[in-house]
Amino acid sequence: MKKILIIGAGRSTASLIAYLQAKSEASDWHITIADRVLDLAEEKAKGHARCTAVVFDVEDHMSRTSLIAEHDIVISMLPAHMHVPVAQDCIALKKHMVTASYISEEMKALDERAKAAGVIMINEIGVDPGIDHLSAMKVLDEIRKAGGKMLIFESFTGGLVAPESDNNPWNYKFTWNPRNVVLAGSGGAVKFIQEGQYKYIPYHQLFRRTELMEIEGFGRFEGYANRDSLRYRKVYGLEDIPTIFRGTLRRPGFCRAWDVFVKLGMTDDSYVLEGVEEMTHRQFTNTFLAYNPKDSVELKLMHYLNIPLDSELIEKLKWLGLFDDQPIGLAKASPARALQHILERKWKLEEGDKDMIVMYHKFGYLLNGQKKMLESSMVTKGVDSQHTAMARTVGLPVGIATRHILEGNIRKPGVQIPVTKEIYTPMLAELQEYGITFVEKEIPYKGY
Repeated sequence: MKKILIIGAGRSTASLIAYLQAKSEASDWHITIADRVLDLAEEKAKGHARCTAVVFDVEDHMSRTSLIAEHDIVISMLPAHMHVPVAQDCIALKKHMVTASYISEEMKALDERAKAAGVIMINEIGVDPGIDHLSAMKVLDEIRKAGGKMLIFESFTGGLVAPESDNNPWNYKFTWNPRNVVLAGSGGAVKFIQEGQYKYIPYHQLFRRTELMEIEGFGRFEGYANRDSLRYRKVYGLEDIPTIFRGTLRRPGFCRAWDVFVKLGMTDDSYVLEGVEEMTHRQFTNTFLAYNPKDSVELKLMHYLNIPLDSELIEKLKWLGLFDDQPIGLAKASPARALQHILERKWKLEEGDKDMIVMYHKFGYLLNGQKKMLESSMVTKGVDSQHTAMARTVGLPVGIATRHILEGNIRKPGVQIPVTKEIYTPMLAELQEYGITFVEKEIPYKGY
């Protein structure tokens, strides 16, 4: 019997656990779900005969190493900063590991040790990063095999509300960790390369530099730059490419409105607000504006950001309740935490709501002296607020990768991401069975 340890039982694990449970009898697996909150682990286990729920504190070194030692493979669904101690234990105990998170510098530094121990450590195997790697590398390898030279690679992903559940002026609801949404882009300058020139977008300009695109059957979207696109040149074998850009998708108008929060300072997470326990939404907004007892909060905001009186931006802010006298309801909070608390009240997926994952790649290349362009897109919807597309597109790739490691189909040791044919071919084929399918078509070449 093979034993699988899942650390963390958050909302992204439902599809992962269901996938492993469905295959556990035939594959002779036992699954342990470990979480700080036992009720949460038991809820995910659902009393399955091949599933055990345990209470677990990942910061307790003795219990962590003891639990890992009892299993053949570890799936870490913890926050990204908590993966490294787990990874170190996995290497010491010669246990394989899978995680959906970006590879950190600390994780990357473990590569040689993992190889020496014969330990497979697959990272970035969720949706983005994850499915984006699988689908992009398939097309890139096909273009190169045909003799094409890459000129442009762009990749965008968005977790959005499905059109049938879209009932607010922001065209958005939380489908993932709200904190990550509020702090998106605040980790430093975004980097990419365009027509051979390095480009950097500082945080205060990030949401004003967007690109529009249309996906047939689903309408228009806008994309803003995401993190460091340059790090994927070597990984994708695109060291000489003139243009590479990775971004996040929203509906048109979202980024312009979100820029208001950035300009005001509401997304700052570096300090605690004084007196937040007594603040209303209106007072919170006024905190970031100049003192003028004669002008209303609305008027001061419009003057400060040069927003016209009839702008739809004001309507979006009013709909969120930024000018209401409703108490924030927090005893202690940074501006970003207070903003998140306000947004969670309005952007929550209701019980019958469906979310939607949208992924879009654009490949520009030179083949036989002609410039060509191919686009590849994937749209998949959730069932309801519990069985979301986000949870499915994060959990299924993690589960599929775990299965292939246990069955010996993935053998290469070391810290890695899923960019080899050995990994992406079977994974894309199986994801199709769950409705995660890419549509590819040639389009007119569009350079810059």
